[in-house]
Amino acid sequence: MGSTSDAEFVKVADADELREEGRLLARADGRAIALFHHEGEYRAVDNRCPHMGFPLTEGTVEDGILTCHWHHARFELSCGDTFDPWADDVQSFPVEERDGAVYVAPRPDPAEPPEQHWRSRLETGLEENLRLVVAKSVIGLSNEDVPAAVPLRIGGRFGAQYREDGWGPGLTIHASMANVLDDLRSEDRTRALYTGLRYVADDCQGEPPKFDQPAFDARDLSADRLRKWFRDCVEVRDDDGAERCLQTAVATLEPADVAEILYTAATDHLYLDSGHSFDFVNKALELLDHVGWEHADEVLPSVVPRLTDARRSEELSSWTQPVDVASLLFDAFEDLPDMVEAGAGETWTEPADFVETLLSDDPHAILGALTAAVRAGATAEQLADRVAYASAVRVAQFGTSNEFDDWNTVHHTFSYNNAVHAAARRASSTALYRGVLTGAMSVYLDRFLNTPPTPIPDVADSDADPADLRARLLDTFDEEGGVDAAAEVVAEHFAADGDPAALKRTLGEGLLREDANFHTLQHLEAAFAQFDRRTDDRERAVVLIALARYMAAHFPTRREAEQTYTIARRLNRGERIHETDEP
Repeated sequence: MGSTSDAEFVKVADADELREEGRLLARADGRAIALFHHEGEYRAVDNRCPHMGFPLTEGTVEDGILTCHWHHARFELSCGDTFDPWADDVQSFPVEERDGAVYVAPRPDPAEPPEQHWRSRLETGLEENLRLVVAKSVIGLSNEDVPAAVPLRIGGRFGAQYREDGWGPGLTIHASMANVLDDLRSEDRTRALYTGLRYVADDCQGEPPKFDQPAFDARDLSADRLRKWFRDCVEVRDDDGAERCLQTAVATLEPADVAEILYTAATDHLYLDSGHSFDFVNKALELLDHVGWEHADEVLPSVVPRLTDARRSEELSSWTQPVDVASLLFDAFEDLPDMVEAGAGETWTEPADFVETLLSDDPHAILGALTAAVRAGATAEQLADRVAYASAVRVAQFGTSNEFDDWNTVHHTFSYNNAVHAAARRASSTALYRGVLTGAMSVYLDRFLNTPPTPIPDVADSDADPADLRARLLDTFDEEGGVDAAAEVVAEHFAADGDPAALKRTLGEGLLREDANFHTLQHLEAAFAQFDRRTDDRERAVVLIALARYMAAHFPTRREAEQTYTIARRLNRGERIHETDEP
């Protein structure tokens, strides 16, 4: 704590009264201050317990320790440091006795800059998996105008280092929330950061740390050689060898080359871990877009287990029986180089019924349409766009008579194809055509979930107030079973020429107040990305209709996380949490 001049002290109490009472509540410079006389010394601390705001004048002081009676947080009375990491330190103040009166300096120099304090507290919150500490830290950093890249970087590095099993749902949510920050209401951006960070902490709790492998000393290895070595190691499920190849690629190659190596390995086998593996690889690269490529050596090794340990869908009966779509795909993969060469210099024009073919029940026709498109010059990005849209239609037309868990089936296809679409925009590789073809076969395998297809609302015109429609959408999320009602509201919002950006903000608001699960958080990010990549108004509407249906199917929840966030926000604002905290 810095020095404090005489001019900064304020008279707050009579010394005799404080000695007699042992404790008093005083106010100075707008602060409620708890005064104590203990072991012959005067002490002063903020009256609000930093944990949840209980008045510390109602606590107990013994042997130099102040104990809060609400959750039993303990503080070293002379300096305010806590014994309990979940509670945070309480602010202490310089105190003096002069001429029978007690004086306090209510604005002492901070022991450390606020930004450093909140960064430190965020790291503690992640290490101890303390939601309230994480929430308070994110809000504190935001109030200090610290860029979102800082908590994103802290969370990304923590999640990659402290989970031996590698990249998981927590880091995927973390990256997804980073991607949608600009689409949210300003007050929801810290909620989004808190959401990603608390899931990272959950994922890492009780897990052993990950110890990284070093890069090879060689610095003249070509991208082709490193790609081959990496794929060979992944093929035989050799984590350590694959990681050394990847670390060397990060150290010596351009980011686009590293991405291409990862995407190639992620498409050597079909639909790894129900599409999660490819999506996780893509999310790791997207997180680096936010925090900087200089952290690639810390972040990217975490995706290796997602490739080496993944379940390969060609090993599943659903991909081999009654139609062996796995064999169809591998045969097409062998011909891809020739297809791409044939299409070089050509400009593909999409047939009018192309998406309808992708949604058909004939896998040969689907692959035939796609391979013909490649030969006609279609890029991987163009085809990924169409397959991703077909995936969104599957969600928009999902029949609610299916089992509830089948929402995950159409979601996995959609999130996978969104990731392939994003990858095709990032890197140029023949391997990404494999991702497109695989994603199309997953769309085919999901066809029974649209039997019969739920009609997609198509409202021709509406004079409704878009703001009222957005409020009604939130109302549908408050009740179970509002799947079709939510779809109707979104369709009418488009018909009423409502602002799509405002609709996205409302969808984000609806998501972040809930205890949304991994897939729902993932789905909103993917839907926002697909919306942004489209120019056709009908397709844009269908993407958000599908999202609203998926969200409504999973809401409402208990909203426990929002309660924690609300407490943190109120504490940060200085609001009362406990009714008798101060006069």
